[in-house]
Amino acid sequence: MDVLLAHLADWLGPILVGVVLALVFSGYPVAFAIGGASVAFALLGLATGYFDPPFLLALGDRLFGIMQNPVLLAIPYFIFMGVVLEKSRLAEDLLTTIGALFGRVRGGLALAVVVVGALLAAATGVVGASVVAMGAIALPVMLRHGYRPSFAAGTVAASGTLGQIVPPSIVLIVLGDQLGVSVGSLFAGALVPGLMLATLFGLYAGWVAWRHPQAAPALPPEERTEHGWALAQRVATALVPPLVLILVVLGSIFAGVATPTEAGALGAVGALVLTALNRRLSRPMVWDAARSTALLTTMVLVLLVGSTVFALVFRGLYGDVWIEEALVGLPGGKIGLLIVANVLVFVLGFFIDFFEIAFIVVPLLAPAAAALGIDLVWFGVILGMNLQTSFLTPPFGFSLFYLRGVAPPELTTGQIYRGALPFVAIQLLALAAVLAFPELVLAFAGE
Repeated sequence: MDVLLAHLADWLGPILVGVVLALVFSGYPVAFAIGGASVAFALLGLATGYFDPPFLLALGDRLFGIMQNPVLLAIPYFIFMGVVLEKSRLAEDLLTTIGALFGRVRGGLALAVVVVGALLAAATGVVGASVVAMGAIALPVMLRHGYRPSFAAGTVAASGTLGQIVPPSIVLIVLGDQLGVSVGSLFAGALVPGLMLATLFGLYAGWVAWRHPQAAPALPPEERTEHGWALAQRVATALVPPLVLILVVLGSIFAGVATPTEAGALGAVGALVLTALNRRLSRPMVWDAARSTALLTTMVLVLLVGSTVFALVFRGLYGDVWIEEALVGLPGGKIGLLIVANVLVFVLGFFIDFFEIAFIVVPLLAPAAAALGIDLVWFGVILGMNLQTSFLTPPFGFSLFYLRGVAPPELTTGQIYRGALPFVAIQLLALAAVLAFPELVLAFAGE
């Protein structure tokens, strides 16, 4: 019996991972699934004499460290900045103006959605706000003017996900914390891959418009009422203020003038200033934005608390040693680990949220990546790009859910899913490029 218990104790760490994933897949609240299962296994480990109590004694210091971490303070700032731009309808102005600028060419509305998606990503870093804004504003216009429903839906959903990788991305802040690397380096390293991905989306939209003109027609002349100076003035009014905000926020980070947290605070104030200049600043709007920010931030921090309990218990059960030996010992060394890590993250993205993957899986992969000499900034950008696909992969892609919530009733869920698939393929192509050419990240990350 003692031998059996000893053998079982050796597998408590791997079993804990399996139980956590099973609870997550069952739909149980993720933070409580992670934390509750970890506490139960800690008690089991104590009963078998396989778990050292000092690991639990360190929990208080770890949780206090989370509250003291200045990097995590950037999360509510960037969320607030994005929500303010969305609720003040500045994002709506941007979308309608760029649509008027590009609408005269075939596929112009799709190109406008991609451009605005990239701009909103750089201005907000919040995927949900971008998808909802573009889905509510651009999608009905695209459908009304004869765009193929699946192509229109896929373009809107995919362009909204650019906030996942284009700085200031919330997931890059989380990955920086989990990997123990500079968020500023992650932002700088992700800039070129993010712009490359937006360019590929635009090229695909152009190819569809060239190959299937009926799928992406130009706006009819009667819809293009502004020309010349009037159009230029409208574009400048809608485009310049958000661009200035983007340049100030990201430029201050890349120039080393401000930390991501300080830049996030600057961006939050800047969004309020832009709203006030457009005479849309009101107490109800600010309250609504603050409430949405509090909800999203609380969700992230509760997940972080649960993942901290999991990390301590998993390490106390020697699970970190088990997983590192298993990953480091993979055939192919670095290449083997990169293949396994990316396949695992991609497959999990079909079923669970990117935050859950970041808090459960990434801490298991990071030690093995470091042991094999993989640059963790490059690794973080790769994981960020891979996690971006989780927004578009059925059945639980969050961008697909966001879009379904605001899409016209005549657009079916099947059309939304079919429209997203080509963009998933494009994301995987961009991911392969970053894997093959690390310089796309490292040349700009200061590594």
